[in-house]
Amino acid sequence: MTTDRAAPALYAPPAGEMVDDLSIEYPETDDMPMPDNDEQFVPVTDALSALRYWYSARDDVYVSGNLFVYYRMNDNRTWVAPDVFVVVGDTIKGFRDSWINWREGKPPDFAMEFASRSTWRRDTGDKRRIYAEMGVPEYWRFDPAGRYFTPPLVGERLVNGEYRSIPVTMGADGILRGHSDILGLDLCVLPDGQLRFYDPESGQWLRTYEEEVALREEMERALQDESAAREEMERALHQESAARQAAESALQQESASRQALEEEIRRLRRQLQTGE
Repeated sequence: MTTDRAAPALYAPPAGEMVDDLSIEYPETDDMPMPDNDEQFVPVTDALSALRYWYSARDDVYVSGNLFVYYRMNDNRTWVAPDVFVVVGDTIKGFRDSWINWREGKPPDFAMEFASRSTWRRDTGDKRRIYAEMGVPEYWRFDPAGRYFTPPLVGERLVNGEYRSIPVTMGADGILRGHSDILGLDLCVLPDGQLRFYDPESGQWLRTYEEEVALREEMERALQDESAAREEMERALHQESAARQAAESALQQESASRQALEEEIRRLRRQLQTGE
């Protein structure tokens, strides 16, 4: 992912000592290529997509990833870029070039890093320290390849300025599961190594945007098939009704013909009897 810049321990100046210099520009990129591979890129984009779709109707939740987070006032050279982060609260939803903690009023509430060969040591070292000093309440790490730490999902909660482990357990279904209080969701690693989010309250698995589109297309096709089947049934019923009406008309004609024939026979018999 984006290569974050390390920084010395954070300095918290006394109240009123530092003033935000609005003339300072905070770059949104370092113009360096992102070193993602598919093992890392796919789960990151899937996680972002699922969380963005899940919270799309809420204006108090902001979801982003690989966005520069600036955490030292008036220092535009020191930043960190979480693979995925979420902010919950009085957040104005919208696009941002970067997240500037002191201007937004808070750091991210949830940060998650996806391990790769070049990043996993920094994820467990410098980044962990930076997130703790920033005051990020929850920090999660996921190893998509299952090569760098065991178990492949680690969650930590900030307690008195230090990260403490969030229980992550393996169920009888083979799913590794931990719960995020910030998101109100379970983070799950399926037996095939895939990371998914689960809402225990509704019993739903979060879907990515692509999965939601595919599901809607499938539902639309099912509705179209149902509509076509209904139209075919209505045509069949119409044909059956027409055939029934034709049969009833034929029976009526046959009955009329029979009555006419019987009347003619009676007339001929009367002629024979009267000799007319």
